[in-house]
Amino acid sequence: MKKILCVLLIIFLLCGCKAAKADPIDDNYRVFYQIFVGSFSDSDGDGIGDLKGVLNRLDYLNDGNVNSGKSLGIQGIWLSPVFVSPSYHKYDVVDYYQIDPQFGTEEDLTKLIDECHKRNILVILDLAINHTSINHEWFKRFAEARKAENKTDAFYDYYTCVTDETKDKGKTYYPIPGTPYYYEGNFSGDMPELNFNNQEVRNEVLNIAKYYIDLGIDGFRFDAAKYIYYADNDGSVDFWQWYINELKTIKPDIYTVGEVWSNDHETISYIKGLNCFNFTMSQPTGAIATAANGGDVNRYTTYVASYIDKIHEINPDSMIIPFVSNHDMDRAAGYLNPKNGTAYIAANLYILCSGSPFIYYGEEIGMKGSRGTANTDANRRLAMLWGDNDTVRDPEGSTYGADKQPNGTVAEQLKDKNSLYNYYCSVIAFRNRYPQIARGKYYAYILNDSTMGGFSIEYNGEISYLFHNTGTEELSYDLSSFEFKPSKIIESIGLNNAKYSNGVLTLGPQTSVLMK
Repeated sequence: MKKILCVLLIIFLLCGCKAAKADPIDDNYRVFYQIFVGSFSDSDGDGIGDLKGVLNRLDYLNDGNVNSGKSLGIQGIWLSPVFVSPSYHKYDVVDYYQIDPQFGTEEDLTKLIDECHKRNILVILDLAINHTSINHEWFKRFAEARKAENKTDAFYDYYTCVTDETKDKGKTYYPIPGTPYYYEGNFSGDMPELNFNNQEVRNEVLNIAKYYIDLGIDGFRFDAAKYIYYADNDGSVDFWQWYINELKTIKPDIYTVGEVWSNDHETISYIKGLNCFNFTMSQPTGAIATAANGGDVNRYTTYVASYIDKIHEINPDSMIIPFVSNHDMDRAAGYLNPKNGTAYIAANLYILCSGSPFIYYGEEIGMKGSRGTANTDANRRLAMLWGDNDTVRDPEGSTYGADKQPNGTVAEQLKDKNSLYNYYCSVIAFRNRYPQIARGKYYAYILNDSTMGGFSIEYNGEISYLFHNTGTEELSYDLSSFEFKPSKIIESIGLNNAKYSNGVLTLGPQTSVLMK
C-alpha cells in the first residue's frame, strides 16, 4: 500500500465478538512500566519528579479496574533508584537505607506501595549493588583501613582491590591515595566495585533487599548484573543463583529481573538464577523494530519461540522479558513512528507476547529523546510530557528541546480516541483478557509472507493462534491445512480489519488477530 496510513482512520476492531473480561492477575506475568522517578511527575514544585508525583499519577497508570479501559492498565512499576545519591540518576548510592530527599521519604514510598497494591500493581526497585558511590560510608572506611594496613578492619576487603602486579587486563582501576592499592571502577572512578568474595558484603546486600521486602516491595530490577564479577560470567551467575535463592526464602513469589546487556548466549547463562531483559528484541535494529518497520515478521516469531524454548530448558520457571527501549537507549519514537503506524504494530509485537513486557515511561505517547552528540544520557530521560500544570523539568545536562517532540502530550492524547496512548490502553487490555498470551507454550507459524506470521499457543489443553500483519498491504492466507484448523476469530486489534471465511484468514495491514 503506497499511501501512508492516517492515524485518524485507526480502527480498534472487535470483529463482531463481545470481548471477554480480564480476571485479576495473581502471578508475575505482568506488563510493567519503567519510571525514571526524577523525570516523571513533580508534586512539590521544585522541578524534580518524586514519589508523591508517581502516587498522584496512579489513575493514569491503572485506575484499579482492568476492565475500565480508562487507564493504561499496567500491573507493575519499576522505579529507578530512589536512594540517597549525589547524581540525578541515583545509580551511585551513598546510603541504601535512606530515600533521597529529592524524591521524598520512606513514608512516601510505603504509601505508594500500599496504594499500588490496592490496584494489584507490583512495585519493584532498581537495585545497583555491584558498585556504590565513592562517598558511601563503606568506601570511606575501606580506604581508611587500606591506608592504615589494618587487615582486621571489617571494611578492609569490602571493595575489589589490587596492586600494580595483580591488575586484571580489561578492568579499570583507580588509585587509593597514600597507598599502593587500586580499587576497581568499571563504570567510573566515582563508582567503586564491591568485593563479592567477602561474605560480609553478600550478607549486607541481602539485608538491603530484605529491608525493602519488609516494607512491602515486591521485587527488584538488578542493574549491571554481569558486573558482580566483571568478565567472569560463571562467577556472576553463581552469585545470582545464591542471591535469588536467598531472596525466595524470604519472599517465594518475588519478582526479579536482571540487566545483562549482551548477546543471547551470555544473557541466557544467567537464566539459571534470574529472568533477564531481552536486549536482542530492543533498540532500532532489534527484533521488534525490525519486524515493525517492514522486516520479515517470521524471523521475529521464530526467534521468540526459539528463545522461550532455550530459557525454559535451563529454567522452566523463567520468562521472556521483552522491551523496546529504556533509560540507557534512544527513545523508540525515533524509529517507531506513530504517524505511519509502526509504533502501533510494534506495541502489538511486544505487549502481545509471552512473559512480562516492560514499557518505558512516555513510550505510550511517542516521546522522543536521543543522546546524539551529547555526552549524557539525560536526553533519553526527559520530563514526561503531561501537558497540564505538572512542574517536572528535564534533568540536568539535557539538550533535547521541546520543539523536537512532534507527537503531543498526555493531555492531548487523552482526548483523542485514536491516539497512541489510547491504543496502548487497548492492547494491554487485549492481553489481559486472554491469559494464554502471557502464559502459553509458543510455536512459531511461518506463513510464507515476510510481513505476515504468528504463533500457535498451547494453554490449559487448548490451542489458540496469534497472527500479525506488520506490513502495509492487506494479506490473506489459507489456514485450512493446519493440523488444528482455527474455527473463528476471537478478537483483533490494529489499524485495520480482519476476517476469516472458508478457512482463509484476511488480515489488514498493521493488525493482529487472536483465533481459536
